[in-house]
Amino acid sequence: MCLIAQPLSCEQCRLAHMTKMFSSLRRMTRLSAIVPLAAIVLYASTASAKSPLGSAQKFAVLAGTAVTCTDAVVTGDVGVWPGSAVTRTRCTVLGTVHQADGVAKQAYMDFINAYNSLLFTPPPCNVPVTATLTETLVPGVYCVDATAKTGPLMLDAVGDANAVWIFLVDGALTGNSFNVVMINGGQPGNVYWRTGPGADATLTDSNFLGTILSGAAITVTRGTFTGHALATAGVTLTGVNPVPRLAIFASSSGSSGSFPPVLDKCEANHDKDGDDHDKGKDHKDKDNDKDHKDSDRKDKDHESKDKKK
Repeated sequence: MCLIAQPLSCEQCRLAHMTKMFSSLRRMTRLSAIVPLAAIVLYASTASAKSPLGSAQKFAVLAGTAVTCTDAVVTGDVGVWPGSAVTRTRCTVLGTVHQADGVAKQAYMDFINAYNSLLFTPPPCNVPVTATLTETLVPGVYCVDATAKTGPLMLDAVGDANAVWIFLVDGALTGNSFNVVMINGGQPGNVYWRTGPGADATLTDSNFLGTILSGAAITVTRGTFTGHALATAGVTLTGVNPVPRLAIFASSSGSSGSFPPVLDKCEANHDKDGDDHDKGKDHKDKDNDKDHKDSDRKDKDHESKDKKK
C-alpha cells in the first residue's frame, strides 16, 4: 500500500491540472448499451489518435501468450503476440483476429510502453482510499493494495466528460462482486487499472469499468466488463450460455502516445510567486538606485553652493 498524505487544497490543483493534461491526450465518445447482468460485457471505448495506449487502443482483447474466449461475443479486434493461440468456444469475434502478426506486435509493444510508463514513471498518488475501494472517488491518481475488491465503487466525474482516474495496484487486482459505477459524466475509457509486475487481474461476478493493463494474466468470469483487457500473459473470458454473452466495441487505430507527467500546479504557482518576488525585488533595486542618484545630485548641488560661498 502506498503511503499518501491527506488531501490539501493544493491537491485539487493537482487533480485539475492532471485531468486537463490527460484530456489533451484522449477524447472519448460516449458509449451505452443495455445488457443483462448475467453476461460478460466488454466495451473498448473509442479514442483519438493520441491515445496513451497507441495502436492497442483498437483492441478489445490483447494478450502476450493466448486468448481463450468461451460463450462470448467480441466486437473489436483480438490480438496475441508474441504468442499465437486464440481458442474460441461459442465465441463470435466481430473484428479481426491478429495472431502473432505485425499488427498484434505493434499493439503489444504500444501496450507495454503504456504499462512501463505507469510502472516506472507513474504520476504521484494524491488521494487516500480504503483497501476495498467501497467509496466515491473524484478524478485522480490512486495507489491501492492487493486486497480483494468487493461492493460498489462510485467514480464521480463532477460534470467533466474528460475526467481521468488512474489506479496503481500494488500487486494483483481481484474483484468479487466488485461494481464500478460512473456518475456525473466521465468515460470508461478514461479509467486505467495497472497491476504490479507478474500480478494478475481476476474479476468474478463483477460489473467493471476501465482499461486493465496487467503485468500477467486477466481472467473475467461472468459479470460485465466495459473497457480494454490488455495482458502480458493470457486473457481468459468466460460468460454464460445462451447469448448475449460478451460484447466488445473497439475504436479505430491510434498512434503511439504516452502518459504525461503530472505537473504539481502548487509548485508551479510557487515558482510563479518566486518570479513575481524577483521582479518585485528588481523594481525595488531600481527604485533604490534612483534614490541614490537623487541623493548624489543633491550632495553635488550642496557642494557647488558651498564653493560659490
